[in-house]
Amino acid sequence: METAIYSNTEPLDRSLEEFKKATRLTRPDKALKFSSQIERFTTEEGGLDILIPYAIEADRIGYFEGTNWHEPGKLVPSLVRGTLLVGPPTSTMELMSDLRMLAIADGRYNHREISREEAAYYLEQVVVNNLDIALGVMNEEARMRLSKREFQKINLLFRYLLEHIPMDSMKERIADEIEIHCIQRPVETQKIVELIRLIKDRVKIVKNKAADKKLLYYINACFHPSKVSQGCETLEEYGEKLKKLSVQEIKKEAREMGEAMENTGLVSRFHSSLLIHILETHPESNSLIKAVLALTAGGEAQWEDHKSWLFTFIPELAIPGSKQYINGLSNILNKALLSRRAVKAGLNNMRNVKIHPVVTRQIRKSLPKSYGNTPVLPFVLSGTIRILGQPLGVSQGNNPTCQSARAISLWSQHAPAKLIDMIINVATQNRLLMRFENVELNSNHLGKGLVDQLDHDLDVVSAILVPHLDKIYNEMMRRAAGRIEDPHKWVNPAMYGQWIQTGFASAYDYTSNSIRDYNGFVQLFFNNFHPEYNGNKMMTYPSPLGIFITSSQAKMLGFHAISLLRVKKGQDGKMRAYFLNPNNEGRKNWGQEIRPTVYGNGEEAGESSLPFEELAARVYAFHFHPSIKTKKIKKVESKTIKKIRELAETSWGKQYLWSDIPAIW
Repeated sequence: METAIYSNTEPLDRSLEEFKKATRLTRPDKALKFSSQIERFTTEEGGLDILIPYAIEADRIGYFEGTNWHEPGKLVPSLVRGTLLVGPPTSTMELMSDLRMLAIADGRYNHREISREEAAYYLEQVVVNNLDIALGVMNEEARMRLSKREFQKINLLFRYLLEHIPMDSMKERIADEIEIHCIQRPVETQKIVELIRLIKDRVKIVKNKAADKKLLYYINACFHPSKVSQGCETLEEYGEKLKKLSVQEIKKEAREMGEAMENTGLVSRFHSSLLIHILETHPESNSLIKAVLALTAGGEAQWEDHKSWLFTFIPELAIPGSKQYINGLSNILNKALLSRRAVKAGLNNMRNVKIHPVVTRQIRKSLPKSYGNTPVLPFVLSGTIRILGQPLGVSQGNNPTCQSARAISLWSQHAPAKLIDMIINVATQNRLLMRFENVELNSNHLGKGLVDQLDHDLDVVSAILVPHLDKIYNEMMRRAAGRIEDPHKWVNPAMYGQWIQTGFASAYDYTSNSIRDYNGFVQLFFNNFHPEYNGNKMMTYPSPLGIFITSSQAKMLGFHAISLLRVKKGQDGKMRAYFLNPNNEGRKNWGQEIRPTVYGNGEEAGESSLPFEELAARVYAFHFHPSIKTKKIKKVESKTIKKIRELAETSWGKQYLWSDIPAIW
């Protein structure tokens, strides 16, 4: 192969030449050196383009000999994910093998063992099995095993493959993935929009096929939700067309836009232009506003009550790149949030703040680079509107900050004014003050939190708050450590607020690293949350739960924070627990046939759910009202406790000793 085509490839070229000349004894060391040079290009834009010829040459000179990748015709697509999660040098070898396959599939490399068609089919299956990673979603298993850099490397690989292999045979799976992702109504939609754009540009849509119809619906929702917008390439062209429409035609346009947003959670750039046009040309028409914002009768009444304020507020949100605020605003009006004086006052105060330079840099890291030096205040305003409108769409991104995401979601639901005030304080001062046991904690005076280096693939509000919440939470945990009991007993009420019950139960005994009185723990969990065992009481506020996260093989991965939102019978007739999983991927296989669902069982947008007993088998800590222990309780059937215990003992429970000594909670 030609060397030094790129000025920064000299070290890579040298290591490749050294590998070629290596003896059988030195080849393993030279292969490792070559792999380490490859790593330099695996997270760079354009880096994989550079590596493809090296993958071809590496295959020719025996780089894969003696490894699982030696015979490409025998590779199994379903195993790719596991090898990538191992990390380098294994993940590097897998990446180079996939680039070799791509070179075979597109005709750049003729291989004696595998045809172009076979290589293309292999890569299609690899991508289909890993669409979640291509969308930037990192589940708990990946988050606990991968560094930020490794995840970027894997994400870049799958997105690169998506851009370079035929997608027509994957249409059904991609359509389902887009639908399920949108059903969960995430606040941050950039990755899903990028995938939909890729589909629009590269896939031929056949309108009489079900998967194609679904794809076309999401493409239109993203880019051209109405008949008038479908003929437009630019906002200026669309604006000129709007001027020529009658009131009835504008109403039809508004209804089509509003319905597309309501059904998908996605907002087109034309939608924002239409809203502004209606405000400017038909300011008294509530019917047009109701249609374009998809308002309920209650939402329409809210619009009427706050119309004059909204007329000045909305144009401040409507800048390029902030179009998703419309979905948040629709939800805010339908939930009557603006009738809370403190919420409206807080939003009004936010309009005039000066963003701290450090926070400005944080925000810009979370925005597409194309926005450059655009003022960030409109993004803070629109980001706040989106969080308030979609409290269950908050995600921790690819960070170990489930507690922070859970807190933002809780405050958005039950203390929106507190959340707004917190955003303003951090955005303007670049610090967060919170109290813990009569001591004021200043985030700027604390050491690192759980995050070494924040992954900025977050919504704007999370980009502002999480670095500070993370340090505060970590400091609270540090101060509460060493008290025999689980530190969360004290930290959760201090962190989240007065909604958290003061009773606390943990099956995990910190002092002995064992599971203690598990049967009693399960009984108390039922008595606190299950309607048939607690006098048919409904939950008032979200309750923080600590759970053991397990892999699809039911192996223990670690601890995770979720919020239990409600418990009721689902459409399947089972008593189900509905919860927020802040990793934004609420449907992963937890092993033992325990698979949370995000739709089809009565879930609201952003919720996951499981049969109550299955969630109980993964819970290790929860808060409860102290009075529950003094009341007459209904005993849980022994067969139910036995079933839950078996699920626990044969999964995460293998890690611990088990004791039936009664616990005092």
